[in-house]
Amino acid sequence: MAYAAWTATTAFSVGNIRRATTQTGFGLVFRCIVAGTSGSTEPVWPTKTYKTNGGTALEGFVTDGSVTWAAVSAVSEELQKIAPSAIIELFQFHLVSGLHYNPASPPATTVYYFHAGTNDLSANVTWAGQAYTRFPVQAEGFDYNGSGQLPKPKFTVANLNSLLTLALMDVNAYTPGNDLINARLVRIRTMKKYLDAVNFSGGSNPTADPHAEWPREIYFVSRKSFESRNVIEWELSSVFDLQGVRAPKRQTTATCQWIYKGTECGYAGALPACSKTLQDCETHFGATSPLPFGGFPGVSEYT
Repeated sequence: MAYAAWTATTAFSVGNIRRATTQTGFGLVFRCIVAGTSGSTEPVWPTKTYKTNGGTALEGFVTDGSVTWAAVSAVSEELQKIAPSAIIELFQFHLVSGLHYNPASPPATTVYYFHAGTNDLSANVTWAGQAYTRFPVQAEGFDYNGSGQLPKPKFTVANLNSLLTLALMDVNAYTPGNDLINARLVRIRTMKKYLDAVNFSGGSNPTADPHAEWPREIYFVSRKSFESRNVIEWELSSVFDLQGVRAPKRQTTATCQWIYKGTECGYAGALPACSKTLQDCETHFGATSPLPFGGFPGVSEYT
């Protein structure tokens, strides 16, 4: 059966499992470990699984009224079975308004939903009410290791009838040389038994559950690494990947880099000119007044 939603001012017993109604995409449900009555408002649910040390709770739990909930994986129990249901991998590919297309005249499709058609799924599938098109794709390199480096997955898509080449031409016509860089890829993993009822013969699936999934993974296109008549390959990076990022991002110089009286400068007084030195900045704003961005812009700007 699908996980029931949390409800306010309700008596819960140890072992009861509920899902959040205010947070999604973390791949967690919550098991009652201290019986009681839930509060009048939904708690802020933890986003990590429950961990203890010597009987002391460390993380992954929350007090809700007189109930204590522990966060557990929404799919862990199914994985522990001798013959678990097949794992289904779904993808969402999001274009960025103002980068990949003109927001004043957006294309018919700005988010693509698809799956690779593996695990005996030879047709389109529906998950959480959203249809995912079967399409020849290969995604690899999502594994984490102990080296401390974040994965840089490769995402390869069949270039059927040069459809992707035409899509890239449209994107590059709006932003030259972009090649879909910074497009967002969301990886969703669930199990066949949890897919919507419409996927099954007779339109019935008593185990359908749109909340039973692994934590979602979000990546961004960092570069197009290969293109041919048959396939296009992109390299992805995590939002937390800081390789190649320089700090401070703005180069520190002896002179201010803002445009005088521009938005960043912020000076609107009567003095007609500025030599872009710290001395002139203090003359304009006053030696004891806060300068733009907390100090002399050309020296203290680190963002």
